[in-house]
Amino acid sequence: MTESIDAIVVNYNAGNLLQTCIASLHVCPVVSKVIVVDNFSHDDSLRAIQHLPGVQIIKNNKNFGFAAACNMGIEKTDADYLLFLNPDCSFLPGTMSRIVEHMRADSAIGMAGGVLINPGDGTEQAGGRRAIPTPWRSFVRAFGLHRYANRWPRLFYDFCLHDELLPGAPVAVEAISGACMLVKREAIDDVGLWDEGYFLHCEDLDWCMRFRQKGWKILFIPDAKIIHQQGACSRSRPFFVEWHKHKGMLRFYRKFFRHQYPGILMWLVTFGVWFRFFLVAGYYLAKRMLDKL
Repeated sequence: MTESIDAIVVNYNAGNLLQTCIASLHVCPVVSKVIVVDNFSHDDSLRAIQHLPGVQIIKNNKNFGFAAACNMGIEKTDADYLLFLNPDCSFLPGTMSRIVEHMRADSAIGMAGGVLINPGDGTEQAGGRRAIPTPWRSFVRAFGLHRYANRWPRLFYDFCLHDELLPGAPVAVEAISGACMLVKREAIDDVGLWDEGYFLHCEDLDWCMRFRQKGWKILFIPDAKIIHQQGACSRSRPFFVEWHKHKGMLRFYRKFFRHQYPGILMWLVTFGVWFRFFLVAGYYLAKRMLDKL
């Protein structure tokens, strides 16, 4: 018996990118239905897809955030596999079939993803494969200590794996990106839904942590390529995005590492996260003022 696969796309003012995303799914013979959960968009992104066959649209009356919208999509399908895909992503031919093939080969695999590539030059983006950014690993990355990973790999391990050469075959990793995840329904029933305490960012890391805690493998497939127009849907609201990104970081650290690290270290982590937020916010404010000159 062939398992069913439905796609869930969370949309918020994605413009023409949503149509491109849906078009790439329509040429994937393994995908049965596309559920678009719209978080109260104010653009015309839904107009071009609202009459397409196999597309179901859920229109929200406010922006509930990414995790909550994903859960709404899950409630509308009983498919064996669910593909979570950002509207700024599109598939190259054969990509989806490769992900499904590798996922079906091992019953212990709970989720799988491929290589997120930049449009144009096809270079790999950060996030498609990564290690969990523990407080220590984040400290190492923030202060550039990852440069010493070749000399002391256990101490200065870098969680950003995209700087490494692509593996020659699919490999198990600690985390993949929520921009493109194929997830087994059986695993979702075991692990639970997305944590709606996150509004935007870090909810995918949270889910990966929980999948691994339950013993499910997370697979990264190097020959499955997904074009990702990174940041295209959030570029117009940088302060909003950064605020929720940093809030998500703190929720993630407190949820999984609060009892593993001394209180003083967690206080320093909290300080570091908000210090970074004010630096980033200051950069965007200065850029906006310069653009007006």
